[in-house]
Amino acid sequence: MSTANGTDEQPQTTDPDEEMAHANGQVNGQLNGHVEGVGEIRAVNINHEMQTAYLDYAMSVIVARALPDVRDGLKPVHRRILYSMYHDLGLTADKPHKKSARIVGEVLGKYHPHGDTAVYDAMVRMAQEFSLRYPLVDGQGNFGSIDGDNAAAMRYTEARLARIANLMLDDLDKDTVDWQDNFDNSLREPQVLPAALPNLLINGSNGIAVGMATNIPPHNLSEVVDALAYVIDHFDKVDEITVEELMRFIKGPDFPTGGILYRFREDSKGDENTDAIAQGYAVGKSRLILQAKAHFEEMSRNRSRIVVTELPYQTNKTALLERIATLARDGKLEGITDLRDESDRTGMRIVVEMTRTVEPKQMLERLFKYTPLQQTFGMQMLALVEGEPRTLGLKRVLQLFVNHRQEVIRRRSEYELAKAKARAHIVEGLLRALDILDEVIATIRSSRTVETARNNLVKNFQFTEIQAQAILDMQLRRLAALERKKLQDEYKELQTLIAHLEDLLANPHKILALIKEDLLKIKEEYGDARRTQIVERTKGTLTSTDLLPEQDVWVAVSRDGDLRRQDVSSASKTTARQMGKKADLTLITANTRDFLYLFGKDGQCRRLSIHEIPQDGSSRHAADYTEFTRRDAITAAVALSRDLADGAGYLFMATAQGMVKRVTLADFANVAHADPVVMNVDARDRLGWVLQTNGNQDVILVTKNGQSIRFNEEDVRSMGLAAGGVGGMKLKKNDEIVYASVVEPTGELLTMTEQGYTKRSSLEEYSTQGRNGGGIVTHKPTSRTGPVVAALMLPGRALVQAADEWLTV
Repeated sequence: MSTANGTDEQPQTTDPDEEMAHANGQVNGQLNGHVEGVGEIRAVNINHEMQTAYLDYAMSVIVARALPDVRDGLKPVHRRILYSMYHDLGLTADKPHKKSARIVGEVLGKYHPHGDTAVYDAMVRMAQEFSLRYPLVDGQGNFGSIDGDNAAAMRYTEARLARIANLMLDDLDKDTVDWQDNFDNSLREPQVLPAALPNLLINGSNGIAVGMATNIPPHNLSEVVDALAYVIDHFDKVDEITVEELMRFIKGPDFPTGGILYRFREDSKGDENTDAIAQGYAVGKSRLILQAKAHFEEMSRNRSRIVVTELPYQTNKTALLERIATLARDGKLEGITDLRDESDRTGMRIVVEMTRTVEPKQMLERLFKYTPLQQTFGMQMLALVEGEPRTLGLKRVLQLFVNHRQEVIRRRSEYELAKAKARAHIVEGLLRALDILDEVIATIRSSRTVETARNNLVKNFQFTEIQAQAILDMQLRRLAALERKKLQDEYKELQTLIAHLEDLLANPHKILALIKEDLLKIKEEYGDARRTQIVERTKGTLTSTDLLPEQDVWVAVSRDGDLRRQDVSSASKTTARQMGKKADLTLITANTRDFLYLFGKDGQCRRLSIHEIPQDGSSRHAADYTEFTRRDAITAAVALSRDLADGAGYLFMATAQGMVKRVTLADFANVAHADPVVMNVDARDRLGWVLQTNGNQDVILVTKNGQSIRFNEEDVRSMGLAAGGVGGMKLKKNDEIVYASVVEPTGELLTMTEQGYTKRSSLEEYSTQGRNGGGIVTHKPTSRTGPVVAALMLPGRALVQAADEWLTV
């Protein structure tokens, strides 16, 4: 209302509470005190009021709801759940599970006055192995699935803290963090957890606040600990640490669902590709390309199928299958004959079968383009730093975590120091009292009250009041000589502890060393292998090899060319023995991404991909994959990784007549299916052994007559593929090489004769000679033992090495 002079007139209103107060003689004001302005109505500018109210709301969402703290990586709801489970319910990993409804009720009633569904969903996510890289809650019951299934109602499920969650809460009772009142000021809760675990990085976080959002990817614990150790070692020059240095340890995000992560991203603004991972670590923002992991399998009638074994992070499997089915029905993905979900407890397996006219790689590329099998992860490393939202690079996150741990250990040490000094003060008083026990007892007996006795002890013997009270509280059994000895030992231990804590507090570098020691222990106990494969390329440049699953396998090779493959992790002892019996040439360990090189007696070589060999242990002949015929005998085999074949190293070859040759792996990488000859072998000789070496190893040759020679491989210069080799050992008449191997310096050589006699000798007994010598006697054969027919290096890369008359596993 405006007055005549143009000023605003305050409307006259009557507040019912004020009338009641006046009617009762202003009782409320007298009892509770008068608060100026209560009940007053003021005119304010609506724009200013809306701005202020919205800002208050925004800051409440940012600080108290949506963003994690950089120190413990938790939002308030997660922190309150963990604290309530630990402090109020005692649900540590060694205790039985309790109903989720009980946990949710505890959190709601004491710390988090919001919706019960929100609290339960937050707890469920902390228990899901496909959501958190290292789950903090151990759930029992249906906690949802990667298919998008919701968790069961909270009245059905049960939970407790995971073992690793203890690292977030240890030392909470030692004044290591600041505390605050809960919502009704009836309880206290921690503002942040001590968090010995770098939770923000290893589990990541995502949330939408007001005007900002965070999306921090999870990482591998072992890699993060290694990076933290590096930061600690260079903490005095932390500003000089570069992203490139940190990426020697942290290769990139490591998602719980695995998958493939492209390091580089196509840059639309220029010709050069962007290192998306390095960009995210440098400035805290980036777009990462995630892709499912898939491989091809051959079927009957020249048909193929795509098998998806890992999905991009946070991909709903059911929605993915529906999307593929819809595209197939609409004709956008032609050639799909069947789509199945064969996932079980052993792992994920989505099968896409195709007609014979469809090129599998082209179909997979279309699946990546049109379905969630390929996604973009918007990396936004936004977290609260001293209560304010900040976008952080990798180095800053690591540095702030170390700062937090420094503060926690400092406060813990101060707490323990004060406690140790207080106890030492009491023990010192008890020991003094025992030294003058008769006088102390007389003083106490002559005192009429406890208070008088305490005052007399302080006055007569200069005890402090605390010491005097401890003396009065001391039980008579403490007067025994053995109890006195215990007090003396305790006092010495306390003095040692006090000195240690004072030294720790006086030397910040020792606190850093302690942080590093704790982190390395965590890595040793909880560290695991990386799940997400990082590809050093941009999307669309993936090869068929990149899509192959990485599995350690046994490959059995027989002399007649039979090949078998068996997954090491799934093979039983019986399977291993059966594989060994089939491998009358060699049984080697390899990876499904490796190449297997097969050699014939005349020096010819063929190459095939190990993943092409059937994985069920059934036999396939080398002629099915290479130019070898079924009449060709295989005399040697070696598995080489695709990357290793392009790098440093050598292949060392030896023939039955003692000729040797060395070829670089770089030259050997050109060997494919084109009928190459890698050694020119004499018609009366045969190539028998091919060994992988690092360029400076000793090799040993053993003959049928029991002679052997050890020499360094550098005695044999590197040669081209067409060369015939040089003499490795001089042989007597009717003698030949029966074994060749790289020397294990601390190993042993096992030899066996035709009649089954064996001899085991240390390699330290074999001195290094020059090549092409006669060697020394290793195993002298007789008419009773027969000639030496086989030998074995213990240990060696090959799991099995056999001759026709002998097999050992």
